[in-house]
Amino acid sequence: MKKRFKFICLSVMILLLSGCWDQISIDKRAYVVAVGLDKGEKEDEIKITYLISNPELSKQQGGADEPPREIISFQTSDIITSKNLANTIIAKDIVYDLLSVMIVSEDFAKSGDFIRWMYDATKDREIKRNIPLIVTKEEASKFINENDPKLETRIHKYFNLILEHGIQTGFIPDSDLHRFFRITEADANLFLAIYGSSEEEKEEKQKEQFIAGGFQTEGETNKTQFIGAAVFKEGKMIGRLTGEETRLTGLLNDTISKADILTSFPDPFDEKYRIAARIMQKEENDVKMNLKNGVPAINVTVPLYMEILSDHSMVNYAKHSRKRNHLKQYIEERITQKMNDLVVKTQEEFKGEPFGWSLIARRHFSTVPEYEKFDWMKSYPSMKINVAVKIKFGEFGRQSELPSLEQVRD
Repeated sequence: MKKRFKFICLSVMILLLSGCWDQISIDKRAYVVAVGLDKGEKEDEIKITYLISNPELSKQQGGADEPPREIISFQTSDIITSKNLANTIIAKDIVYDLLSVMIVSEDFAKSGDFIRWMYDATKDREIKRNIPLIVTKEEASKFINENDPKLETRIHKYFNLILEHGIQTGFIPDSDLHRFFRITEADANLFLAIYGSSEEEKEEKQKEQFIAGGFQTEGETNKTQFIGAAVFKEGKMIGRLTGEETRLTGLLNDTISKADILTSFPDPFDEKYRIAARIMQKEENDVKMNLKNGVPAINVTVPLYMEILSDHSMVNYAKHSRKRNHLKQYIEERITQKMNDLVVKTQEEFKGEPFGWSLIARRHFSTVPEYEKFDWMKSYPSMKINVAVKIKFGEFGRQSELPSLEQVRD
């Protein structure tokens, strides 16, 4: 009986230990944090760039003399077999377990063959669908080499943090591979990808009208910027949106989550100054459609809750209802005009919409074939669309009422 019990215990231990037979320690793996894709020298090739993080940095002992990352670029025929090619130079086993972003150059994204290589990402089990997709103004290889965060040595954390904050502020879209494939295959909406650049533009532009590279800074800091969006139609990049247009797109789209937006407007009583405000969208947009009688029409009402945070002209909006009503009307007209201009741009330039309205339109058709016959993408440019913004004021800062300038200087 005792021998049988010992035999059973030994058998169980052997089975448990067998689960570790193929275990590989961390220091024997090379963790790819970012994959960059550019046009190849040949038509059937691409240039791939690996940004590899050094796992030795997480160890308290040793590893101090090793660099935090390694970058390698080479020509390849696909994303999947490129790992084996890279292992002719990189000694450690290359894996995508910590892959944080996929970066493609604008030039490559605008090519008709871009979609062919992107579908490689659906074949590799290590590449997750929630990986953010970034489009860069310059080559992806140059962007990866130029990107040099000063405060974060663990590069995968840098990408996670800066993209998370960019999505929260609304300057970049919530973009990942799953959304790219879903929207591309649905063939009804435009897909927005994160736009980034490490090249600074010399031309100064109006606040929030710039795109990545247009934000002028000074000091010792990373030159990489993530602002705006790359617009994709049917798996191909066709244009760009500025940071302000990306924010407006988010306000018009109820299919994405939104955080509070901090922005500013010219003061209608003194245009030398600007008014800082916090915009919150507590209610869904009211989208009404008429798709079957005459010319298709869409009427959208966007309810916004707004807090006024500055008053440099000392108008004291919290105290004077007449001036407050004038400010409300001014901001409503300003945002309404910008949203309608954006809609016209999507109709005339992009011939498609990134607002998720096609999902609402499906409710107006009894069957899927009926909706497909309507052909949303083809019908959208000729629709009559009107957007109206309705604002409700909240607080006027922590100290709502301000003393007059004459009273302070008396």
